[in-house]
Amino acid sequence: MGKLALRLRGLLPRRRFSHGSGASIGGHVSFIAGPTRAGDRVVIFRDCELHGPITIGDEVFINRGAYIRRDVTIGDRVQIGPFARLVTDTHELGTSGRRAGAAAWHPITIGDGAWIGACAVVLPGVTVGRGAVVAAGAVVTKDVPPDTVVAGVPARAIRELDPE
Repeated sequence: MGKLALRLRGLLPRRRFSHGSGASIGGHVSFIAGPTRAGDRVVIFRDCELHGPITIGDEVFINRGAYIRRDVTIGDRVQIGPFARLVTDTHELGTSGRRAGAAAWHPITIGDGAWIGACAVVLPGVTVGRGAVVAAGAVVTKDVPPDTVVAGVPARAIRELDPE
């Protein structure tokens, strides 16, 4: 049986990652489920796990061990620190017999020029604004305005930055 026939039968994986020019992908990077599309000069270090569909802009750097779930949009010139988590899935609150109810997904958007620090967690439905900074170890539960630094658990605004 030819490759086309195998692909049509679902026996060969579809291409899960596409990118522009100058991309650099480290070892043991996993692209799982839907497609991940990246722009030019994207760098993804080792041991990352990306569950598509994911859209990554130009000149993005994703450090080692990052975990990114489906329905994430990452703008241009974004920096993502080591072991950061962008988690779009959650569960509705169930009954006392099973509190983790039905699964739900809410997209995450990371604006151009933003910086997500090491071990930071961005939870479902959050938008991190253009030029914003999420401090290392922060847990982001609400939208982050552009050019704002957030830190803590849960993350709170600690400083406004010059937009230039």
